[in-house]
This record gives sequence, structure tokens and C-alpha cells, in this order.
Amino acid sequence: MERQERSSAAIRPLFEGISEEPAVVIRTVRQGVPGSLVRQAIADLGDHPEFRELFITILETTSGNLHRTYQRTALTRTKSEEVLDLLGLLNYAHRVFEDRAMALEWLRTPITALAGDAPIALCDTFHGRKMVRGALRAIEFGEFS
Repeated sequence: MERQERSSAAIRPLFEGISEEPAVVIRTVRQGVPGSLVRQAIADLGDHPEFRELFITILETTSGNLHRTYQRTALTRTKSEEVLDLLGLLNYAHRVFEDRAMALEWLRTPITALAGDAPIALCDTFHGRKMVRGALRAIEFGEFS
């Protein structure tokens, strides 16, 4: 329990201002997240190709058209929900590992508990993100590393 309290207080989120509080997420989804949030998220992730491709897949666009998404005032509800869920998951990984570089590396590394897939490879679907959250929860509570 001590680690959880220390983690949440000491570790700033990877993406500031991204709430995981259900009521806030619902309001934000209904308003639609701005495309600029996607641009900022990709930049904050160091523009790693895996993360960029993940956003392209989630947003159902192409690499060449991603810049158009950046210019949108508000994404659709569905895309907003996908983006917020993904950013919430990335924040969770950061909290669990208490280190940005370690969290991002873990996300890109094949994991036995995920049938040998890299967590990032599963994050393009809701159920995949749910599996990754489960793996992170197991790490958080010391079930495996």
C-alpha cells in the first residue's frame, strides 16, 4: 500500500490533465478531444514509430493524413474515447514503473503474460488495453515482472 501512495503522489502523469475519473472522461468524450492533444501525445512519447502507428490505427487514418487530425477542433466521440482510454493506460504504466523510460520500454517489449505480444501491439482495441491493464496491475501488486 505504501508504494501506491508514494507513486500517486510523487509521479507526475505522463500526460498532464488527462483524468481517469469516469465523470470527467464522459464529459470530455462528449465535448470531443482536440486533435492538438494527439499531436502533443505523439510528441511527448518521443515520436516512437510504434506509438505513432498506434494513434494512426485508433484514429483510422493514414500517416499522410495524421496532420489533418491535429487540426481538428474536436474528434468524434468514439475517437475521443479511444484516445483518452489509451492516454489513461499510458499514464497508468508510468505510475506503475515510476519512470517514463521504463514504462515506454515495457510497452514495446514482448511479454510472456500477453502471449508474447508487446503491450503496445494490443492497445489498438478496448479488450487489448484491458489485458495490458491487467498485466500492469499484476506488476503493481508484485504478481510478476
